[in-house]
Amino acid sequence: MIPTIIDCDPGLDDVMALLLGARTLDLVGITVTHGNAPLAATTHNARQAVELAGITHIPLAAGMARPLLRAPHHALEIHGAGGLGGHTLPEPSVPLNSQHAVDFIIAQSHRVPGLHLAPIGPLTNIAAALLKDPTLPERIAQICLMGGSTTSGNTTAAAEFNIYADAEAAHIVFTSGIPIKMVGLNVTRQVTATPDRLAQVRAIGTRTARVAAGLLEFLGAQVRRFGLPGGAMHDPLAVAALVAPDVVAFEPMHVAVELRGEHTYGMTVCDARPSRSAPPNAEVAVAVCPERFWELFLETLATYP
Repeated sequence: MIPTIIDCDPGLDDVMALLLGARTLDLVGITVTHGNAPLAATTHNARQAVELAGITHIPLAAGMARPLLRAPHHALEIHGAGGLGGHTLPEPSVPLNSQHAVDFIIAQSHRVPGLHLAPIGPLTNIAAALLKDPTLPERIAQICLMGGSTTSGNTTAAAEFNIYADAEAAHIVFTSGIPIKMVGLNVTRQVTATPDRLAQVRAIGTRTARVAAGLLEFLGAQVRRFGLPGGAMHDPLAVAALVAPDVVAFEPMHVAVELRGEHTYGMTVCDARPSRSAPPNAEVAVAVCPERFWELFLETLATYP
């Protein structure tokens, strides 16, 4: 298994990513950032998720409460009150790691050879770790992130939420020299929790599957007003891309993060031209096999209580 830290901002689909990653990765830690909800809520949600899944042995560290330079931007209109669609899960008792998430990432990079990072929220924790320890890229094998798009955005016409929420942090990450896989909206929008898929989740019949179905059902109700067939599995697809190479196909591109555009702040400018002036700095997702993703996700979910 691949030694990995998942950096997240739970968020409905983040919970699905944690459920997938805890069984398919050597998950050495979970770090939490601001994003879909304020940090206090995302941290609380992460603690609830690990207790739901019985994975409280995995260290959990809280991190950055706001972007590096800008005011926080959340997505409660999609993820609901508190970030979990208003669902009430048992109050968590699992303690947080004593280290700040930034320090935890740096410490684990020294302890764990070949460490991977799977950021599925705004990239503030990762950027802050890079700023604090400029030698960090020497010890990170790869970053596989959910964020950006080769086409349109979802927060603005140009920008995807995770990048828009802290574009300056994203710029630091994409210029760090660490090998990057970018799983963006152009592929994640193709993997949706349709009513048929929700029925498959419910059919597993376990407590964890019932909660997962409820969270995905809420997400689907929120996005159907935009004409979508169900909630996209944005974050778990980034985990799947790390553990199952046959789920997502990638092509090398140079990715620049727009920081100054009046209408394009947070846009990932993906240059796949043979004549590009800058060398590739990322492998960018260009195609996905939804059937393979759902096979992996359903099989993994069935292993939980």
